Amino acid sequence: MYKLGRYKYIAVLGICLAAASCKLPAVTQRAENRSVPVSYGNSLDTINVATAAWRNFFTDKDLQHLIDTALTRNQELLITLQEIEIAKNDIRSRQGQLLPAVNGKIGAGIEKVGRYTSQGAGDASTEIAPGKEMPDPLMDYTAVLTANWEADIWKKLHNAKKAAVSRYLSTIEGKNFVLSNLIAEVANSYYELLALDNQLEIVKQNIELQKNALEIVKIQKEATRVTELAVQKFKAEVLNSQGLEFDILQKITETENRINFLLGRYPQPIQRDKNSFLTLMPTAVSTGIPSQLLANRPDVKKAELELAAAKLDVKVARAEFYPSFGISAALGFQAFKPSYLVKFPESVLYSLAGDLAGPLINRKGIKAEFYNANARQLQAMYNYERTILNAYLEVSAQLSKISNLEKSYDLKSKEVKALSSSIDISNDLFKSARADYLEVLMTQRDALAAKLELVETKKGQLNAVTNIYRDLGGGWK
Repeated sequence: MYKLGRYKYIAVLGICLAAASCKLPAVTQRAENRSVPVSYGNSLDTINVATAAWRNFFTDKDLQHLIDTALTRNQELLITLQEIEIAKNDIRSRQGQLLPAVNGKIGAGIEKVGRYTSQGAGDASTEIAPGKEMPDPLMDYTAVLTANWEADIWKKLHNAKKAAVSRYLSTIEGKNFVLSNLIAEVANSYYELLALDNQLEIVKQNIELQKNALEIVKIQKEATRVTELAVQKFKAEVLNSQGLEFDILQKITETENRINFLLGRYPQPIQRDKNSFLTLMPTAVSTGIPSQLLANRPDVKKAELELAAAKLDVKVARAEFYPSFGISAALGFQAFKPSYLVKFPESVLYSLAGDLAGPLINRKGIKAEFYNANARQLQAMYNYERTILNAYLEVSAQLSKISNLEKSYDLKSKEVKALSSSIDISNDLFKSARADYLEVLMTQRDALAAKLELVETKKGQLNAVTNIYRDLGGGWK
């Protein structure tokens, strides 16, 4: 009867736990929007430059050497690699929770109880062997193995492990995203450095031109054909260009330092060919179709994996409402003398127990964690949709930029050619007193500005092509 009553209590407890688990908060979830436009324009060509290795895309040997160094020594990339190791260890941790926890214990202790207690009186009247009383005080030597295991009935631990795997894979995509951006940043900084070199050469040539014009003006003044005002105006123009030269030199130093920082090294000269910048032709770009962004862009894939992990986190949090079933066991030897530990079976101890545990009354903490997991899942979904949208818009913007810069460069080249010719014309007219010195000054100033802008436009073209290669998901493969 006693055993029957005990089983009834266990059954009632199980029913209570099951009932408590029935009323669960609802999961707020909707399918993420993965749709993108069919094409970037009218083309449905699936050839995509993102599939090209970066060595085939960037053919400049000096640039390739810089990128190689950055991929080996860049600190941000090295930090990201450690994040991968951390995520990998988290998988091992989750895997370990699926297996029984087995511990070994060896111990020794001593116990002295009062003679006039039930235990003391019982020990005093007990003989271990004929004529041998229980020792007082009583020693306790133990050598035991214990094991605890939670049966993963509701797949809570398995889902936690799957979430850890998804986050590990997302860190790999995060590393790929860092790779893609790092390569593009090194290339863009390299092109900026080449542009500054060319602008510096243009300014130096312009200074020589202005100095020659200044000498002519001085001769004209001696012949009383111009005043001191003209001399000072030309002199000021020379000084202004000399100041611009030092501004560009400072920018060159800063750009070199930025490249060295990306390469994880202290300042040193950057090897490059300074003479071929304006003749560089941007690489031809094939964008493919927008749906390829889902497979090529590391940040999109990373967001997708983080969303998968967040959905699994919701399942894990929901499983906390269900009762858990645990099993514990112990097996070992115990005696009050070391020599008795090897006596079998007298010194053997063992135990085996199972328990069913779950929340009954105060479940607010579990609900709060569930709602947090659900909110984080929605955040991950919106972040995924935003990442896809941002990827498409970045490519669309760069395509427009490439087209407009190409047209702008053609017009700017014609402007530079026209202004370069006008310098000689204005000088000849000034010598023959058919143009004043202000026209000469303005012509030189306009020609200098146009040449500098032409270099900026060329740099913009190269940067736009580099950026669209990155935005399409190139560089990390």
